[in-house]
Amino acid sequence: MTRDLTPHDVLVAAIALAAGLAAAVLVRVILKWLGVRADRTRWSGDDIIVDALRALLPWAAVTGGAAVAASALPLTPGIGRNVTMVLTALLIMAATLTAARIVAGLVRALAQSRSGVAGSATIFVNITRVVVLAMGFLVVLETVGVSIAPLLTALGVGGLAVALALQDTLANLFAGVHILASRTVQPGDYIRLSSGEEGYVVDINWRNTVIRHISNNLVIIPNTKLSGTNMTNYHRPEQEMTLTVQVGVGFDSDLDHVERVTTEVVASVMKDVEGGVPEHEPAVRFHTFGDSRINFTVILGVGEFSDQYRIKHEFIKRLHQRYRAEGIAIPAPTRTIAVRQGELPIPHQRTHETADEPQIAAR
Repeated sequence: MTRDLTPHDVLVAAIALAAGLAAAVLVRVILKWLGVRADRTRWSGDDIIVDALRALLPWAAVTGGAAVAASALPLTPGIGRNVTMVLTALLIMAATLTAARIVAGLVRALAQSRSGVAGSATIFVNITRVVVLAMGFLVVLETVGVSIAPLLTALGVGGLAVALALQDTLANLFAGVHILASRTVQPGDYIRLSSGEEGYVVDINWRNTVIRHISNNLVIIPNTKLSGTNMTNYHRPEQEMTLTVQVGVGFDSDLDHVERVTTEVVASVMKDVEGGVPEHEPAVRFHTFGDSRINFTVILGVGEFSDQYRIKHEFIKRLHQRYRAEGIAIPAPTRTIAVRQGELPIPHQRTHETADEPQIAAR
């Protein structure tokens, strides 16, 4: 038998609610101050924790005030249990969401620090978030009086049917986990598949890998295809690469002079052009007597895959200008055809050779 509601009960309940609200405001002010201090530290984890607590602690203060107010009121045992159960469930849900945000944020920060790039591997973030939310959901059900044992049994039986229906999805999920765990590919790497797709890895999620081409288009590749194909990673084991450019000079050229001039041009490009490797040792290698010239390979250092186009462009311009200044000729091949008396005359023909495509090799 409960007693009647009195003005004193209402006053105590009002004070408890007001105290809970005041505590929530005070906590938010304190956490805002802590957030400013956390921004000044090098570790990103404290920012994540403070930002997540901004949502939990004010809710906890309000819930605590409501619980004290409910205890001050003359409620029936049944209503009191229900109010307590609801407030506890709300607090557990807030704590679960906060824990999910903290864990997902820390996993994202860890992935960024390991890969050293701005992009994040969301597959690990999503997995951890789902696991934390699922555990919190089960605790809430147990709190409100719902038995989770039959639910777990049903999930175990139904999980087999779901696994059979989602074979491709699960295959992509585990393939993505394997790719990241083996560290063969990380967000930010430049890769080229044997099927021709290439670009920077933007993200590896639970189903596919997103690649950004140099033309700024996105290529979506299923994780199973990425893990099951031949692939070249131009950022592993390091980003620096070598670029080879094919050049040819006339037979009457002084090869020592050609090598010295070419080496000076390579050194200037490596020093002045963005993306060059200043400590790269210039290399010139003569290798072939052609029909009308002596061919050789020039090896340049490249800081990163996309820098090769800028380096090659500037090197060819400077080399052509320097050869003209030094009097070094790059002859165009010619062919003379003799015609015997009585045969139809054949005009003099000139053929042109095309420059070989540059080859890229990881250093």
